[in-house]
Amino acid sequence: MTVGFPRVALFDLDGTLLDSAPDMAATANRMLAARGRPPVDAAVLRQHVSKGARAMVAATFPELDGPAHDALVPEFLQVYREELGRHSVLFDGIDAMLDALEDDGARWGIITNKAEYLARDVLAGLGWEQRCAVLIGGDTYPQKKPHPLPLFKAMELLGAQPDDCVYVGDDERDVVAARAAGMASIAVTWGYRLDGDDPETWQADAMATRPAELLDPAVWPRLRRG
Repeated sequence: MTVGFPRVALFDLDGTLLDSAPDMAATANRMLAARGRPPVDAAVLRQHVSKGARAMVAATFPELDGPAHDALVPEFLQVYREELGRHSVLFDGIDAMLDALEDDGARWGIITNKAEYLARDVLAGLGWEQRCAVLIGGDTYPQKKPHPLPLFKAMELLGAQPDDCVYVGDDERDVVAARAAGMASIAVTWGYRLDGDDPETWQADAMATRPAELLDPAVWPRLRRG
């Protein structure tokens, strides 16, 4: 196979393309302030971002039990939508990497476990509605990552095959989903991980420690051109 960018690059969103932790920390601290409590350390929350709203609520209110965490998720999502895009930024080098993919004729899309309506708000804020070839959220289909269904649906919508695609993410669920869908994966290490999570154990096809590395087509694994 010729070394080059994939025909289709699929990405996780939070922790892979977007540093959304500041938005989520602002959300958590608004909830705490409403209860007369001091803010939580953003570094404590950061490692939970890729795990979703419930995990963020649990990290913000560790003294509560599971059902109490569930009860606070709707409030978290409501406040988060108000904070969405106010503090988050793209990771350094993401814009250049997406430009390089497009210049090579590749299509790119996003498969995230974030609710689709929130992910669409993010795309609108970034001006990506026309650039992103496919967007699938955690509630778009009956299953979400690590189940491969969202990846299969993305390929179906794009008319692509597994060998055309590479999935890029910062969580083990991303690698598991890609493997189950028959596509190659890249694990990135600049995102959000719990203490003790080791990307080396995820068995991704490749790893990247900063977005600029993805400007090199040779970093992208198992590609088919043409």
